[in-house]
Amino acid sequence: MKKFIVILCAVLCVVAVAYSLLPYYARQALVHFMPDIDDLYLFERDTVHAPGVCWDWEFSAAYNSYSLDACDSAYMADMETVSFLVIKDDSIVFEKYYGGWNDTLTSNIYSCTKSIVGLLAGIAIDEGKIRSVDDPVAVYLPEWKAGREKGVTIRDLLTMSAGLDWDESYASLFSVTTRGYYGNDLYDFCTKLDVTDEPGVQYSYRSGETQLLAFAIEAATGTTLSRYAEEKLWRPMLACQNAYWLLDRDGGDEKAFCCFHTTARDAARFARLMLRKGDWNGQRLVSERYMTEAMTPASYLKDQWGEGPLTYYGFQTWIMHYRNQVNPYFRGMLGQYIIAIPSENAIVVRFGHKRSDVYDKEMTLDIYRYMDIAMKVLDTCG
Repeated sequence: MKKFIVILCAVLCVVAVAYSLLPYYARQALVHFMPDIDDLYLFERDTVHAPGVCWDWEFSAAYNSYSLDACDSAYMADMETVSFLVIKDDSIVFEKYYGGWNDTLTSNIYSCTKSIVGLLAGIAIDEGKIRSVDDPVAVYLPEWKAGREKGVTIRDLLTMSAGLDWDESYASLFSVTTRGYYGNDLYDFCTKLDVTDEPGVQYSYRSGETQLLAFAIEAATGTTLSRYAEEKLWRPMLACQNAYWLLDRDGGDEKAFCCFHTTARDAARFARLMLRKGDWNGQRLVSERYMTEAMTPASYLKDQWGEGPLTYYGFQTWIMHYRNQVNPYFRGMLGQYIIAIPSENAIVVRFGHKRSDVYDKEMTLDIYRYMDIAMKVLDTCG
């Protein structure tokens, strides 16, 4: 027994020393493991304040009269859904929460956040603070004035075609994505990354390109991402609740590629803004010209497989081809979806802890299932 205790203590000492030698982000990743939607209190955060006067959704005359069948209910449970919301003509038709969630509890919407950054870029362009989508990023980030980096434009960042040296891996302890999520040095880390592929040629999903876009927006506007979003989107859209943007450290930078926290009802406002092409109750928040281009595939690029023109991504916005519909949408890890359905003047929001692992080209199969469910609701009650 004594020998066993000695060996155990030695092993624990070795583990402790090895842990202490890991970089900060790797230690954090080991402590917290895989990200989840209720990570609000794991990180420092900035508050995106609601205005105090709330524009809220109406309730449809058929509100929650639809009942999910046993098969769809089981699918929602299997995918660990927490929020599912269907809206038509500004009225909530169907709303269901699971696992203790409700209409006031916020969720990390993960990469849906990228599309918010895309909207903020459009506003900065509309205001002339970013002069053009074809400006070199180096105009705003002096660290990118040399090498291949100097040829990268704002458009390249918007369309994820900048060629950044970024490995989109969520399971690796030492990936750049893990460092971005758990690290505390986003600006220094991202601005020192190399461009390894020719910019403006091929789309490839890289979270770091959104983070660099955010830094360019901040440099152009002279304010933080949270304050700009609050002033230009959250307050004008008359959000009902405060939102939160996770930071890399106290007083640090917003994690622009992942980490905006909001409720399902407030998140639906972004889909409404897409349906209305940047207009909010008569107030122009984003120009129609920019919104149209944002929601149109950047077909001048090759797709991620190099097989043909890009058909599913615009300016930080996904485009879904479903049945005979063309639907712009926001998409986040673990199956966070904010979907605009222009042909129905409808919105679908789904948040949860899990998504399908099976892909159909660029999309996981779960989004088709949520769309099928939403269309059943709309066909029955809309």
